[in-house]
Amino acid sequence: MVRHLTRLAAAAILGSVLVAALMTYRIWDQGGRDERRSADAIVILGAAQYDGRPSPVFEARLAHAVDLYTAGVAPILVVTGGKAAGDRTTEAAAARAWAIARGVPDSAILSEDRGRTTLESLDNVRELFRTRGLSSAVFVSDRTHMLRVLRIATDQGIEAWGSPVPAGPADADSGTRAEALLHELGALAVYFLGAGHLVLDGAGTSGG
Repeated sequence: MVRHLTRLAAAAILGSVLVAALMTYRIWDQGGRDERRSADAIVILGAAQYDGRPSPVFEARLAHAVDLYTAGVAPILVVTGGKAAGDRTTEAAAARAWAIARGVPDSAILSEDRGRTTLESLDNVRELFRTRGLSSAVFVSDRTHMLRVLRIATDQGIEAWGSPVPAGPADADSGTRAEALLHELGALAVYFLGAGHLVLDGAGTSGG
């Protein structure tokens, strides 16, 4: 019996390692691809803001999204992210102000300002798209975040492509990359197990 249980435990560990290796490959593969193309909108996943000032991680996402907008990828920017307890403003509001200050017209920006996780934000984006008659988007976030973002967006019925931030604080060194990767492995596991509403996000309040 002990030998049998030992074999089962070894098989379970090996299976877990293989799944983790596969998911690691998929995370890095998706994060290394820029799929930008013409779409209805560009969606920026929120991250931390400090009293209306986007954090360095969030600012890098916003700068990349504004570059995509300026290049004509889509006529609409969708900024996302609610606020944490004690905050005076939302991530979406901070993002809107930042984009307007860089020349994006206010009329070209839509806001999702209630989401506190990636799943909540994308669920709200789905409703926003439905009411506006939008169906496709290029999503902007950090490299390790892209696989989860695109999977959730696709599950929400949005035609989704990713354009990750090419370089930013979330990808600054091996330590931050490893931390982000471990977070995403856990978050993907939770989502795939059907408890996506429990996903915890690490890059700001909505992880994007």
